[in-house]
Amino acid sequence: MEALARVHRKQVLTYLRLTNLKLGLLINFGGELLKGNMERLVNGLEEPPTL
Repeated sequence: MEALARVHRKQVLTYLRLTNLKLGLLINFGGELLKGNMERLVNGLEEPPTL
């Protein structure tokens, strides 16, 4: 099972910015369930700080 990396989030945000869209979904189909393997990304919001 492959986990979503920071680069995947950056890629979706780049696509949103280039297409002038505001909302995108990042979905990991490699997980057993979709619950917990989906992330909603919004263009124009700051990224939360990583700890």
